[in-house]
Amino acid sequence: MVIAFVRTIILYLLIIAGVRLMGKRQVGELEPSELVLALIIADLAAVPMQDFGIPLLTGIIPILTLLSITMIISVLSMKSVKFRALLCGRPSIIVENGKLKQQEMQKNRFTVDELMEELRMKGVNDISTLKYAILETNGQISILPYADQKPPVAKDLSVTPEEAGLPIVLINDGRVLDRNLQSRGYDRNWLNKQLKAHGAKDPKEVYLLTADELGRVYFSSKEDNA
Repeated sequence: MVIAFVRTIILYLLIIAGVRLMGKRQVGELEPSELVLALIIADLAAVPMQDFGIPLLTGIIPILTLLSITMIISVLSMKSVKFRALLCGRPSIIVENGKLKQQEMQKNRFTVDELMEELRMKGVNDISTLKYAILETNGQISILPYADQKPPVAKDLSVTPEEAGLPIVLINDGRVLDRNLQSRGYDRNWLNKQLKAHGAKDPKEVYLLTADELGRVYFSSKEDNA
């Protein structure tokens, strides 16, 4: 039992290290080579976890080998544009000047239904409003609408909004983060005033409380699960 526990922890930590090497991207955003690597590593780790007759090194060595190859491929991809294009492919323009490029869609085996679904998720319901729609190498769709279809920004309206900066969490699920509180220049007295203003008697009643650089506070009390 102890051996199984130790073997599982070792392989688990090894897989976590491998995922960290691939960067902070979601599974749906992985390049093809990264997705294949994740699947193979998971399969290699499963065997020594279940079969105690197999030496642990039998699972560790292939995983370390794959991780080493991944590092080499990453360096080569950074150094060579041609190698990166060969390994990951190139983005494909599937909508240009409001018109579908059917050959590009067929080349990438990308259906109309898939395109319409992606566009709906991005709030686009009229293809003719797009200057470009690009199928990226990770399977995501990037859209570039015509200039007159873009929503106006503050600069266009001659407005200069204040920079609120990054909100910092001061209370997280009932726990006061004193370090964050001090970094904003506040103390417990200020915090107690905020709790009172929002009808809370104790930090344990607060699910989330944040404050930005302008002093604006977001407050969310805990829900009653009873």
